[in-house]
Amino acid sequence: MNYKNLPAKNNLLFLIFILCFFFSLAYSQPTKRLPEKAIDVSGFYDSAHHWKDITGDEQVIRLLPDQKRYKPKQVKEIAGNILLYQQKNGGWPKNYDMLAILTADQKKILKEGKDSLRTTFDNGATHSQVEYLAKAYSLLKDKRYADAALRGIQFMLDAQYPNGGFPQFYPDTSGYRKYITFNDGAMIGVMKVFYNIVRNDPDFSFVDEAARERVEKAYNKGIDCILKCQIVENGKLTVWCQQHDNIDFSPRGARTFELPSKCGDESADIVLFLMSIQNPGEAIISSVKSAVEWFKESELHGIREVTIKAPKVVFKYRTSVTDRIVVKDPNAPPVWARFYALGTNKPFFSDRNGIAVDSLSKVGRERRDGYTWYNYEPQKVLDKYPRWLKEIERKD
Repeated sequence: MNYKNLPAKNNLLFLIFILCFFFSLAYSQPTKRLPEKAIDVSGFYDSAHHWKDITGDEQVIRLLPDQKRYKPKQVKEIAGNILLYQQKNGGWPKNYDMLAILTADQKKILKEGKDSLRTTFDNGATHSQVEYLAKAYSLLKDKRYADAALRGIQFMLDAQYPNGGFPQFYPDTSGYRKYITFNDGAMIGVMKVFYNIVRNDPDFSFVDEAARERVEKAYNKGIDCILKCQIVENGKLTVWCQQHDNIDFSPRGARTFELPSKCGDESADIVLFLMSIQNPGEAIISSVKSAVEWFKESELHGIREVTIKAPKVVFKYRTSVTDRIVVKDPNAPPVWARFYALGTNKPFFSDRNGIAVDSLSKVGRERRDGYTWYNYEPQKVLDKYPRWLKEIERKD
């Protein structure tokens, strides 16, 4: 057929038909979905656990009996939750589950209650949300995530003391909330975010140069604070307390059962962070070496903590259905106590009455079963230490 002999109008109609045909073929193909990729949500575990298992009066929404959760691959939905929980000051409250599928009423309450001063770094709050949003932005390129993360970073900068430390809560620094807090990874969580920005982690590419410079200054002050908090006994560096004074860096207590002490768990978290720093200075190297020596000297051998079933008891803050005992076991791996006494370095335990005792069995069941008294975190340091030391010596 000779298309040139067709009338011009017919030629035009035929051309439109052909174009429509090929466009329909193109758009009828299945749309390719972006590959699903989960973002680590472990930073939200502590707060989610507390929302579920601990009765408190600070939550504006309560966990429902049938509350379902998003799967880790549902990044958009989880990030949406994180945006809902962020307060006007840029921080986040603790003890909610970022993966919970919220009801319309719960969302309404969160949207209307953005003026909370209970923003904190405790139980993974704020620094975990900022880190997640940075990764979510890298994955989905939603500008809202970058903007929220920047507000969170500014909140961290605002909360930092001139001496480099971070309180547990901000702006509410009443009581022990004002102390420089290593408990539950509070300050170290912030420092990890700062370090990722300083070392130009691609996930934080949205942080401009001016903000990056502010973060670097804050990071350097934070490192200096960590080193100043390390406890010295008999002229020798040891480890850290859960909390330190925000003025003179001395060990401080927090809750009644958290007395001033040397702490194996929190100290391990600090040392692992210091060991992650590329090209550390002599002060950091000395700090790590001294802490490792303390970990080795403070190992406990021949015992194992065991959780056993027990009659259900409803306490003020929680319900217990188990108990914990310490049994002798010559084959048990080394373990560390949560608290070691200042000066004597003897393990101790405590109840809500604030009295130190020398045995877990002397602690009432509510705290005995409701707190972590033994841990294996220092072993992670000891496992990584030989390779770290070899790397340091090679660079020297």
